[in-house]
Amino acid sequence: MAVGDLSMPTMHPINGVRIGIAEAYIRYKNRRDLVVFELSPTTTTAAVFTTNAFCAAPVHVARANLRATNSRYLIINTGNANAGTGKIGMTNAERSCVALAELAKVVPEAVLPFSTGVIGEQLPIAKLEAGLPAALAALQADNWPAAATGIMTTDTLPKGASEQFVVDGVTYTITGISKGAGMIRPNMATMLGFVATDVAVERELLQLLLREVTEQSFNRVTIDGDTSTNDACVLVATGAAANVPLSQRQGALFDAFYGALQRVFIRLAQLIVRDGEGATKFITVKVEGGANTQECCDVAYAVAHSPLIKTAFFASDPNWGRILAAIGRSGVPNLDVSKINVYLDDVCICEDGGAAASYREELGAAVMQQPEIMIRIVLGRGDTSDTVWTCDFSYDYVKINADYRS
Repeated sequence: MAVGDLSMPTMHPINGVRIGIAEAYIRYKNRRDLVVFELSPTTTTAAVFTTNAFCAAPVHVARANLRATNSRYLIINTGNANAGTGKIGMTNAERSCVALAELAKVVPEAVLPFSTGVIGEQLPIAKLEAGLPAALAALQADNWPAAATGIMTTDTLPKGASEQFVVDGVTYTITGISKGAGMIRPNMATMLGFVATDVAVERELLQLLLREVTEQSFNRVTIDGDTSTNDACVLVATGAAANVPLSQRQGALFDAFYGALQRVFIRLAQLIVRDGEGATKFITVKVEGGANTQECCDVAYAVAHSPLIKTAFFASDPNWGRILAAIGRSGVPNLDVSKINVYLDDVCICEDGGAAASYREELGAAVMQQPEIMIRIVLGRGDTSDTVWTCDFSYDYVKINADYRS
């Protein structure tokens, strides 16, 4: 079950982007599982990819094509990850680009391929190729909600975010979609994410900004601690707003654009956690008083990845000793536990390394009943803080993953 508000907002179209969706029968019948993005010739494209050494064939091809030329099309299939598929998988990923390029009359390198689904099975490339004409025939500017559905796997709901902002009387837009509900501990982005803006941004700055906002959003979520073979996030800037292309981090337009970009990315990342497989609780792990970002993240992820903590939250059991154990094994050097305070929302459960004098079991139990909870950890080592978002582990997580290939 999803936690909190996952409603799809008004998804403002981006001038210079059209999207088509079709049924290619990659794995299931009567399901739109093939999505094509068409980008205007003025578009600049940035992308980040999984760091998993067993990365999927489309990741290899997309990386190479992104470096080769200006991207004009994105092609996404669900139902099959085309990962762990060897030379045949590489050939099929390249074939998907060639097939779309021939129909669209562009060079194959102008196509970036993306896949998501079952690992270790060969992509039924003939089905994908057969579905491309219908996807191209369906190209429309307002197909963002349909695309959000088309890229889903075990997601229960489509995920989208969209913002508009005004600078000097001109309205600018950022719109994006993401997918993911399991195998989520991205080390670059989410399972898949696609964000577009009509702001003109030079490519070097666009890539830099994508890495920054990814670090603040998709690299701060975890469901089960597993980094996918197919993680990818793409940010495109069509330039249709006709502003002087942003090349530096200054000015009113940059400030407004960057703020909106952060909000869109954080929303898309949090939606993945809220829709985590079997999730019943949305948990924020905030670490304060760290000496640096790395140790704050080490502590936060030690807590967020712990199956013992996640199952306790599912049961609404304030077994806070599990949190202390996770902090202690986080690997922070020379950690002085006597300086550590831990809170569940505003309830202090651990003070100066031991049970807080004011803590009572019923106070912790009341917080644990909530669908949204914050674990706040104060290390007492410095001035740095960071935040990770996660969810609980329920019976349904096991059921979903046990039945995934059936």
